[in-house]
Amino acid sequence: MSPLGSEASDKDVIARVLDGDGETFGVLVRRYQRRILRLGYGFFHNTDEAEDFAQDVFVKAYAALAGFKGRSSFSTWLTRIAYNAGINARRKSGRYEPLESDPVDTRSLSPEDEHIRVETAAALRRAMAGLPEKQAVCLDLYFREGLKYEDIGVVTGFSVNTIKSHVFRAKRELRAALGTGEVWR
Repeated sequence: MSPLGSEASDKDVIARVLDGDGETFGVLVRRYQRRILRLGYGFFHNTDEAEDFAQDVFVKAYAALAGFKGRSSFSTWLTRIAYNAGINARRKSGRYEPLESDPVDTRSLSPEDEHIRVETAAALRRAMAGLPEKQAVCLDLYFREGLKYEDIGVVTGFSVNTIKSHVFRAKRELRAALGTGEVWR
């Protein structure tokens, strides 16, 4: 089989994998690795554990790929696998806490800009840590991962109205916490 390029649709890649071209699964890994790593960082706060988590998620997804029915997008289906794996692992050790979305190349920032970036990120993390876990997860999936309410529902099992409520309340609580300076202490 000829290799598929990175422009191939998820559906085409999945069809090739299911036809026996297991190596093509690497296209999906490269495509969604950052998303799964970010979820892993949110659950484990440790690079090594997040990388192990991502590897486990992709192994689970590969093993279950024949069961993917296409009722949601592959990215949503994969994120659900990751979310469930993370929740199961964290039940033993604590709650989900979102972190910064991606590392930033700080070489181009002035010392003042870097200080502002670090302080802002820390304030946001402290404010997010004060949210109930379900609100933090919904807000994180909505803003950082860019998922629609319906897709968040597929990932978390929450109803769309519950998700809208969690996102609304989380935004209100963050606005209050950041606006009053409570997180700046």
